[in-house]
This record gives sequence, structure tokens and C-alpha cells, in this order.
Amino acid sequence: MGIEPSPTLSLGVLQDAWHHGLRLRLRSEALLPRAAPSEDSDPDDAAVSGAVPLYGHDTEPFVAADPAPVCVEWRVWEFGEQGEGGTAGVLVASGEAYTTGDIDYTVKVEATGLQPFTTYNYQFNVCGSDAKSPLGRTKTAPEKDADVSEIKLAVFSCSNYPNGYFNPYGNAARRDEHDYVVHLGDYMYEYEAGGERASKPQAEIFTLHDYRTRHGQYRTDADLQLLSQNYAWIPTWDDHEISNNGYRDGSSGLNNTEESFRNDGPGISVDQRKMNAVRAYFEWLPIRQVDLDDNLRIWRSFQLGNLVDLIILDTRNYDRSITSLGWNDDYIDLIRNDAGRTLMGSHQENWFYNQLTASSERGATWRLVGNQIIFSTIKESYGLSGDNWNGYIANRNRTLKHLYDNKIDNTVFLAGDSHQNWVSDLAWLGEKPYDPATGEGAIGVEFAGTAVSSSGVRGTIASAREAARQRVENNTELLWNEGYYRGYFLLVAARDRLEARFHGSPSVAARQGWDLPLANFTVLAGANRVSRPLAGGAVVAGWLKEGETTPSNVSLDTETGVWDVVGFEQMYLNTSA
Repeated sequence: MGIEPSPTLSLGVLQDAWHHGLRLRLRSEALLPRAAPSEDSDPDDAAVSGAVPLYGHDTEPFVAADPAPVCVEWRVWEFGEQGEGGTAGVLVASGEAYTTGDIDYTVKVEATGLQPFTTYNYQFNVCGSDAKSPLGRTKTAPEKDADVSEIKLAVFSCSNYPNGYFNPYGNAARRDEHDYVVHLGDYMYEYEAGGERASKPQAEIFTLHDYRTRHGQYRTDADLQLLSQNYAWIPTWDDHEISNNGYRDGSSGLNNTEESFRNDGPGISVDQRKMNAVRAYFEWLPIRQVDLDDNLRIWRSFQLGNLVDLIILDTRNYDRSITSLGWNDDYIDLIRNDAGRTLMGSHQENWFYNQLTASSERGATWRLVGNQIIFSTIKESYGLSGDNWNGYIANRNRTLKHLYDNKIDNTVFLAGDSHQNWVSDLAWLGEKPYDPATGEGAIGVEFAGTAVSSSGVRGTIASAREAARQRVENNTELLWNEGYYRGYFLLVAARDRLEARFHGSPSVAARQGWDLPLANFTVLAGANRVSRPLAGGAVVAGWLKEGETTPSNVSLDTETGVWDVVGFEQMYLNTSA
């Protein structure tokens, strides 16, 4: 589910309910159910274009193919303990919606008249029947000028279904510490993989039906269902929702040439594949379509009271200059400093700078920038390539210049993509003075999270710690790195400080609820750097600059609330076909 910055919050559940042969799959940003007469997605591969809502009912030529639309009722109650009959509290909103195979039996409904920053229950059912979803819970956003004392965000990225179970989702849901979920992309993966949770369809995906089917498979994970049922989501895509290492004109496996069209895919162009993926994303993901005149736009912002402005970017698919494709790295090295290279395109980039300025001028305490890829300067020999901000140095410099020139404080970049944890001060190295010992001279901070289940540093905890040591000791602004554990991080924003609490899952090879706290970091308001001593002087895993690593496997069983010593020999599933 997802949110918008107003009391007209959308809600949703992500669960399967089997009644009378009808699958009712529910999720949301806008009361967003899926009610399908079978488990399969609609095979229609038509994609809309222009100003037609991707999740609307305006593709008339295809509605005729489904003569029996499904009616879905929705209800919203004041939050309370679940009572007799499966409802809770006083009914505050309700309605009906219809869906067809044209939009893969998804529904998005705006529930209006709700109070800001308020928790509600909600539920869907098939009209005139007992086929209903479990009772869901969600929370509306605060009004933009509300005096909010604290906002908590659980931040995720990179959930690979064949690679492992989505245990971090379940751990966060059961810990129940956050207001909203932020997902920074790679919510699903487009390539083929085998094993216990083999990908469906069993091939790399290109068509609209392919993408719909893959989204549907991911929704069967019980912990994804749990987290979606009970929290509002703010998602964005990375590259794998469409294709690996995407950019304006292609990706690592497909580009806009006749040879690529004929040989690299099933006769589908880059643009058509992108539209197929985007349409399925807007159908299945809990998100409003941002701009009816710009179907590819996902960048947007949220004003969460006067405490937090959350700015969501698309540094992958919107208007990105060519990136590392696996065979052109020497070329990317030659052009990485070109002034014309952009991660976002001029339209989005100018909007981004205006958002930063407007946020500062309106007096919001914190500016959180949710983007897909690592912003800080990391030498490529230590695990990153030109596929991140390192390959777009002029774009990074323009961003830093805007922050320094306009004296914009309290900016925190959030990132995923790398499948590792990173904490850095943000400084304009070589242009502005910066003291890595104290953080003096920095203009902001970056917190980048590990993956939910995608692979990180292979090997042992000790070998991962050694790799982290080399990264931290050889990168000026990098303060902590950890690549062994899968997990997420919790951001707690208050008036005087922002805290980042990193959580690890010791294994995703089987479904389990163990959660290992890894490290906590603090940023004081106005300081623009991570507070020293870093992480209180010690972390559980990885390598900390000027600090200690004190390994521990004392973990919380989020299913029982019991702490215990646990160990797992296998981190990931075997994905061989």
C-alpha cells in the first residue's frame, strides 16, 4: 500500500483469499484490490500510451474481451481491536468498484474524508458474497503544515523471489515500529532463475503478460503480504522492475537497434518493453499514477507535516544517459566527467533542485531523498561501477553545488541497489574542505540499505567484514559498510535528530523471523554529518571507521518476542534450474 500527502489516503491489503473458486488479491495505495476468477493474469499484451491512466478503465477495445466485470466493495473503519464479524471501529468510508481483465483485475479507489496522520482498518469483499480479505490496517499522512514530532520509515530494496524468502518484510511488520514503508526499488526481478522458488514465467520477461505474471508470483510471499496488509507504502522502481542497468535508450540486454530487436528478445523494442513493465507496475503496485501526460514519471514528493519532506527520484529509467552495460565500461570511464551526462534528465533534475529549495524555505526540518543508487563517492575497485552516481560525476557535482550554495541543511540521501549497507558523510571532495575524523565540512549524510533477499557479499561473516574494512579504509567519506546480512533500516526523524537503525536477517534460505540489530547511527539537526563517536563506537557486523566490530548472533525472534543465540549455515536459496 502507499500514501499521498493528504487525508485522502489510499489503503490496501496484499493477501490471497480463496472463496468459491475466486481469487481476491488485495493491496494498495488507492484501496487497491485484485479480484480475479483464476490465478493467471490476463494474457492481453496491449499497453496504453498518451494520457490514459495506466490503471483506469479507458482502454475500451479490451474491455469487450471481458463481458463479466468483477464488483468489489471496500470499507474503512476507525482503528480498533477486531470485533465480532471481523470489523473494527466505526465505519467512516465505503464504496464499490469494478474491474476487468483489461487491468489484470486490479482496482484503485480513493478513500476520501479521512483524518490526517490517523490509523484506520479496511477490508474488501466481492460484491454480494462472503469472499473477503483479511482486515487490513493503514495510516494516513499528516497535513503538510502539521506540527509532527516524529516520523518513522522502514526502508527496503532489492527483493529477489527465487533467491530467498522475504524475511525482512515480516520482521519489520512484526516489530511494528514504523509509520510507513519506503521501497527504493528492485521490488521484483525480470530475469529467469530456478530452484525452490523458481521464477514464473520460467524465462526472462518482456511482454505485458510476462510482467503481470511475475508481479503475481511475488505477491504470494507471506511476509510481503503481511507488511502490505498493515502499512502504507511509498514505492519507486529501480532497474530490475524493467530490465537490468536500464537507461534512456536500452539496458544491458536490449537496445534500440535492429540487431538487438531481432536477436536479443522476442521481437519487442526497448520502448515497448518499458511500457509493458511500467503498466504492470502501476497496475500491481500501491502507487498513484503521478502524471497522466507522462506515463514514465514516478518521481514525486511527500510533505509529512513540517518535519519531513520525502523526495522520491528516478535515477534509472526516466531520462538517463547511457550507463555501464557490462561490455562498455572503458567507454563509461572516458565520459563519466562529461557535463552533459545526467541520471534524471533536465526536467526531473530541475524539479529536484526546486524541491530541495522549496523544502528548506518552507521550514521542513529534514529533507530525505529517496533514490535508487549510491550517491557518495566510492572507488569502483571496492564494489561499485559506473552504474551509480560515480558514472555521472557532473550530475553529482551539480547536486552538491546546489546544497552548498543555498546552504540547505539536514539533507539525507537514501539508497538501495547495491545489496550492502553503507553509511557516509556527503562532502564535495576536492572542492570543499572536509575532515573525515569529525565530519566537519560535510553537507549531508547518506544511508544506503542492504537487500531484502538479493545476494550480497558471498562467503563468511569474517570475509565480509574484511571486504568492508578495505572499503571503509580506502574511501574518504565512507563510515560504515556491511555486506553479509540481508535486511532493512528504520529511520526515526525527530526535531533535534534523525536516527538510522540497521536490522539484519541471518538467513533467507527458509522462512523465519529472527532479526539481528546491526548498528545505530545519529544525525543531529543542523550538523549535516553523522554524529561521533560513530554508532556509539561499535557495530555488530561490517567495518566501522574509528570504531569496533563486536560480532554477535543474539537475535530477536519477531514471532515470539524472545531473544536467543542463533546461527544459520546457509544465507540464500539455491537458484540453479
